[in-house]
Amino acid sequence: MIRPFSLALAAVAVVSMAGVGFAAGVDVGEKAPEFKELPTTEGKKISLSDFAESKATVVAFTCNNCPVAVAYQDDFVNFTKEYKDKGVSFVAINVNTGEDLQKMKTRAEEAGFNFPYAYDASQETAKAYGARVTPHLYVLDNNREVVYIGAFDNAQNNASEHYVKTVVDSLLAGEKPQVEGKSAFGCGIQWKR
Repeated sequence: MIRPFSLALAAVAVVSMAGVGFAAGVDVGEKAPEFKELPTTEGKKISLSDFAESKATVVAFTCNNCPVAVAYQDDFVNFTKEYKDKGVSFVAINVNTGEDLQKMKTRAEEAGFNFPYAYDASQETAKAYGARVTPHLYVLDNNREVVYIGAFDNAQNNASEHYVKTVVDSLLAGEKPQVEGKSAFGCGIQWKR
């Protein structure tokens, strides 16, 4: 499937990651930063502790407007369909300025989101994790330790390597993931000035 692509290439950034220390924030092997009481598009509030029973948790920093983030929406929905019954949780967090819960609710309904979509107006969650672009993904094991940081897969269209799925499959099999991180690509997070 060819995903929509925009001329907004100027807004697209690539975060280069070499080694394990990918960005300021959490690192592979460390406990994931807690987030608490983030409002969601479903009218609920979520915290990382809500996913304590999950065999793995994927935290995705994403947004409504970035063409790369929008292009991955169906992948996130399909991932959740495939892995939810296996005990894997997926949560999306939007920290961009200029967005709000109503716009996010509309997006979630239109795209059929089957996972929590939370808003952190303080942007503290993204800072704690070290997220720089949308989408930027973090896979946590059942001890809430970060085991992967980076891109969902290796290409916006026709991916041949599925990083997040491979890492989650390893965790479900009781194995140590072979991949700890790959360069995240997308639009830079819109930080407060």
